[in-house]
Amino acid sequence: MWVYEKKLQYPVRVSKCDPRMAKYLIEQYGGADGELSAALRYLNQRYSIPDKVIGLLTDIGTEEFAHLEMIATMVFKLTQDATPQMMIDAGLGTHYANHDNALYYESAGGVPWTASYITAKGDPIADLYEDIAAEEKARATYQWLIDMTDDVDLQDSLKFLREREIVHSLRFREAVEIIKDYQGTKKVF
Repeated sequence: MWVYEKKLQYPVRVSKCDPRMAKYLIEQYGGADGELSAALRYLNQRYSIPDKVIGLLTDIGTEEFAHLEMIATMVFKLTQDATPQMMIDAGLGTHYANHDNALYYESAGGVPWTASYITAKGDPIADLYEDIAAEEKARATYQWLIDMTDDVDLQDSLKFLREREIVHSLRFREAVEIIKDYQGTKKVF
C-alpha cells in the first residue's frame, strides 16, 4: 500500500484570485489528458503488463494522483475569493451554478470526465506508446498554461508539473525497450 504524507508533492502558491486561469487549469483536473485520466490509466494497465514494468506504472500512476491534488489546490486557491460575477465573467457561470467553487471532474469546456478517457489495449507496447503520448500531451498543456498566466508563483508549480511529465515520458520510453527485450527472449510454442 501507500504512505500518504499530508503535504503536496511541490508547494502551490498563487499571487491573485484568477477564476479565468482556474477554468483553464480544470482541463488538467478532469479533461481527457488530465491527471485523473493518467492516474487511472496507468494503475489499470499495470494488471495486464509484464512484471518487469508493473512497479513503474504503479509509481507513476500514484504520482499522477499527487499532481491531481496540486491542480485541485491551484484551482481552489484561484477561485476561493471569487465573486459570482467573477466566475461568470471567467466562463465558469454554469460551473458555479452547479458546484459553487467546489471542484468537479470536467474539462475546461465543461465536459464531464468519462471513463472512455482511459486507454487499455492489453498489448504492452501499444499501452506504453499511449502512455508516452499522454505524457507528451500533458507536457504541452502545462507549457500552454504557463504561457497563459503572468502569476510567477503559479508558473513555478506548473513548471514543476511540466518537468515531471517529461520524466514520466522518458521512463515509459525505457519501459518500451525493457518490454521489447523481454518479448525478444520469450519462446514461442
